[in-house]
Amino acid sequence: MTRSDPHQVLQEVFGYPAFRGPQQAVVEHVLAGGSALVLMPTGGGKSLCWQVPALCLEGLTVVITPLIALMDDQVEGLRQQGVAAAALHSALSPEEASATWAALSQGTLKLLYISPERLLSGDGLRLLAGLPLALFAIDEAHCLSQWGHDFRPDYLQLGQLAERFPDVPRLALTATADPRTRDDIRRHLRLPPEAVFVASFNRANIRYWVRPKEEPSRQLLAFLAEHRGEAGIVYARSRKRVEQVAALLQGEGIDAEAYHAGLDPERRTAVLRRFRGGGPVVVVATIAFGMGINRPDVRFVAHIDLPKSLEAYYQETGRAGRDGLPALAWMVHGGGDGAQLRQWIEESSASEEQKRVERGKLDALISFAEAATCRRQLLLAQLGEPLEEPCGNCDCCLDPQPGVEVTEPARKALSAVHRTGCRFGAAHLVDVLLGADTARIRELGHHTLSVHGIGKELDRGQWRGLFRQLVSLGYLVSDPEARGGLRFGPDALVRPLLRGEVTLSVPLPPPSRDRRQAAARAAGAGAGSGTTAGAGAAGPAELSEADGALFAELKRWRLEQARQQGVPPYVVFHDRTLIEIASRRPASLEELATVGGVGRAKLERYGPELLDILARMVDPSPPSG
Repeated sequence: MTRSDPHQVLQEVFGYPAFRGPQQAVVEHVLAGGSALVLMPTGGGKSLCWQVPALCLEGLTVVITPLIALMDDQVEGLRQQGVAAAALHSALSPEEASATWAALSQGTLKLLYISPERLLSGDGLRLLAGLPLALFAIDEAHCLSQWGHDFRPDYLQLGQLAERFPDVPRLALTATADPRTRDDIRRHLRLPPEAVFVASFNRANIRYWVRPKEEPSRQLLAFLAEHRGEAGIVYARSRKRVEQVAALLQGEGIDAEAYHAGLDPERRTAVLRRFRGGGPVVVVATIAFGMGINRPDVRFVAHIDLPKSLEAYYQETGRAGRDGLPALAWMVHGGGDGAQLRQWIEESSASEEQKRVERGKLDALISFAEAATCRRQLLLAQLGEPLEEPCGNCDCCLDPQPGVEVTEPARKALSAVHRTGCRFGAAHLVDVLLGADTARIRELGHHTLSVHGIGKELDRGQWRGLFRQLVSLGYLVSDPEARGGLRFGPDALVRPLLRGEVTLSVPLPPPSRDRRQAAARAAGAGAGSGTTAGAGAAGPAELSEADGALFAELKRWRLEQARQQGVPPYVVFHDRTLIEIASRRPASLEELATVGGVGRAKLERYGPELLDILARMVDPSPPSG
């Protein structure tokens, strides 16, 4: 099934009328023989950037990804669309793997999904060298950079693809990569520096909702009570905590499953199969374990502990709302989270340079969690994308929390930055303000400064919170090239505050000695999960009662089809496609073909049954006499 026109492939095979964002530019670049780096958010359509060229080019397209679940989902989806695809990974039986190699040798496959370990071990590369190759697509490309949030050493060996297959284009794709990680990807894979395609990282359908951690179990249960009957993921820090949270939810009658790397493979497979099966199950997972979920109707992702970094948070929350419908990213955080993550950094065997990078990423994450301004603006800024106006779809925009008047402490903080030479991080500056008598402070002579010991009105946690707020508001800038040292932001912003011409109010953590009392006061004031105000229901698009009934019937039909074929329901059709069918009610195969997600193969396979359902539901009464 090789065609020369990518638009024809997009329409006839995948059922979409037009490309989105940079998809068309990427496809045209690859078809011209070019290699490139593609940065596109989860749910943004990365897979079409290699699937469309694969069907336009002669030869085999090899997709390298570490995510077994994603491989299986995409292979099943391609087969539904009439495309010859297969996967090679560790979960296959020897018979299945042999059948795939046989299909490759016979030239009957257009796409092969393979894990980097399977590709690089044994005779993988040698066997591929004997086949006509069209394209290498390296998904999750951030995994090859030690500066990324999910470094995997096996990925480093993928650099040899440029040497062994110099005439085969290489397409590296990822949903998150800061500038340093992007440079690493280009260097290792020998990608041309000018061939970088970047889509907007703004997942506008996801609502970000963050609250201080008070009683996390109670807060999580209150949150889940508002989302009964929806599929979601709850992330926790450790395997033990995952097991505890899953048991808690099960005890409350919530359909929940634990999922982490410590479970035996059969159990993990069973949980993953349940989640992919389309029911309203809640999976509790470790934040460090990438699930590779391709399910489009995940309605929420909850974090009861801080993830490792903002990039990791973006990747994990991006598993919600892949269908473009409203979804929620909910998180609670506390001072202990940051302290634990900081301890892990210091105790790791990483180089001092790597630790410095990780400290900077942790500070950015905590600044996001404690922000008083639009969270989406902060998140996108970390990914290198400015957002000019507040998003109106996060808790800071919809339900701003009262701040504490901190004008004088903020002026002291800025003075401490200036007096110490604009080259020290927050930890040292807090020591100075609190009057610490350490060898480091004496060695630097900072015990003689006028700002030494002038900050007793706040405790250490509050001072660190204030510094993070000053960074998030732009008064201070963290300089990664100066070991995380803080310097002043724009003069027009800083000078009025130093002169006392403006006042400043920001949220601060409660004093450490009063944390328990503050939590009790908040609970007494009716502070629940923090999602009711403005959070909204994360369900399908607004449908009339009749359209809603038709949508429900279409979902029942889809579930039966999925069960008969042994595939997840969303492989048959996404909710988004069924919603469009229910609202438009096409009356012919020609009209049905214009619905997004209905390609030629699916039209031939499912079209008559869908039209029968529509005819029955639209006019259920039998003909008269």
